[in-house]
Amino acid sequence: MKTLVKRILIGAIPLAMMSSCETALDKSPFNAITDASAFSTADRCLLSLYGVYDAAQSSPYTDGSVRGYPFGAANIEQGDARGEDVINVAAFFQITYQATYNTTTANNVGHWGALYALINKANISIDGFKNAAKSNIITAAAASQFEAECRFLRALAHHEAVTLYARPYLDGNGNKLGVPYRDFAINSGSAVDQVRAIPRPTVAENYEKILADLDFAETNLPATLSPGTVRATKAAAIALKQRVKLHKGDWAGVIAEGAKLVPAAAPFVSPIGAWKLTDEPNGAFTNNSSTESIFSIRNDALDNTGTNGALPSMYGAANLGARGLLAISPIIWNNAKWLETDKRRTQLYLTGANANGASTVNVFTKKYTSYTERADFAPQIRYAEVLLNSAEAEARQATGVSDRAIALLNAVRNRALAAPATEAYTAASFADKKALIAAILLERRIEFLAEGKRWADIHRNAVDPDFNTGGIPAKYANAAQGAALYKVGGAINPTQAAIPYADFRFIWPIPDTEKTQNPIIEQNPGY
Repeated sequence: MKTLVKRILIGAIPLAMMSSCETALDKSPFNAITDASAFSTADRCLLSLYGVYDAAQSSPYTDGSVRGYPFGAANIEQGDARGEDVINVAAFFQITYQATYNTTTANNVGHWGALYALINKANISIDGFKNAAKSNIITAAAASQFEAECRFLRALAHHEAVTLYARPYLDGNGNKLGVPYRDFAINSGSAVDQVRAIPRPTVAENYEKILADLDFAETNLPATLSPGTVRATKAAAIALKQRVKLHKGDWAGVIAEGAKLVPAAAPFVSPIGAWKLTDEPNGAFTNNSSTESIFSIRNDALDNTGTNGALPSMYGAANLGARGLLAISPIIWNNAKWLETDKRRTQLYLTGANANGASTVNVFTKKYTSYTERADFAPQIRYAEVLLNSAEAEARQATGVSDRAIALLNAVRNRALAAPATEAYTAASFADKKALIAAILLERRIEFLAEGKRWADIHRNAVDPDFNTGGIPAKYANAAQGAALYKVGGAINPTQAAIPYADFRFIWPIPDTEKTQNPIIEQNPGY
């Protein structure tokens, strides 16, 4: 099945997926299915759709291997390594961790290429589904649903790109340079010429198109699909739209989207898809397809992102069969506001050997434990995020301390508490609304630790007058290690200097591969 999917998509994209508008001779295998027949039957249409999900999981890397770019692992690893809550133990993530990237470094070049390859596969497939419906190969309803799944992935990819290669929306209300928004298939010379004539749009224009894609997806996706979690559903589209509006600072919009998935009172179970928190903090990780896992990228024993990319390989302790490359940082571990009795500390983390040998230890996550088969799904949207998105928006929009925000925050936090009856937050816990917002932002760091969401929060809050980090935060030095570093309430001594928001390194450069083929694409200042 995997081979057939790849053959369909190789034949359907004769310009090497045009990830950066490079023209290349595509030596497809002689038995590859061509673009003329890739959508010639209903089964082939479905396989083409699965091929778009496959492109979301992994892609060829610059060294010829296949790795988890963009969403099979890399967006999680890169999102954490850009922040301060993990330590880069060895040299593997050093370029990202130390912000020494340039226009040719493999991490940002590979991410850009994989994102736009995914986008182009989605666009080619959308055209194929529409033509198949016109020829009565599939129904109009099936074509709209398949298009909606592709547009969900297209929106996810563009939003990932805008958070990596552009300034945040709230810096100038979206007036900074965004990223190319590709909403047409690049599968001909004329399409290449069209790409080369389109300058970079603004961030605001990016967000307008992302939200339009997600509106279409919400309208045309069902509440449930099989297999669940690894295909986009109506709730996934709504949740992603909620996230996008959070990045815009559209608090009313975040609340409105959240209201579609979160009832007015506990217990919080989504009326669309019946999504809900698992009973225990580790529930979404002991079961890849849990009730909380709204959307994840599938990995399994036969199809995963490899030793040099898989989540358990990178985040796991070396003594457990992993590589011990990304450890948890004392910056978050020692935070006294993360209660020492919090069940997440024991259910989801352990002290283990790192990449430098059995005698050197750090704290590592247990969220990904399939060290041999590398079959952990890559979590992209959990119901916990929906609740915390709504909590933050409620807290920000309220004039005082919001009871609704506290209830949503407690829903996530309480399941990890040893004594929720006495440790849960109340209105008296917060001096004002800013204190409540700060608690929600900290809860996001704790709840989504080792899930790649730290960079997105740093990015979107970069110009917030009260909650910005000032840029890329100070970190522990590359390869810092030792059990003595870790103590709840203990010292926090980052030794790698912060990088100010105004510094050009806050965002990634447009890769040379794109600039060479598309001279009209303006480079980010400083590169």
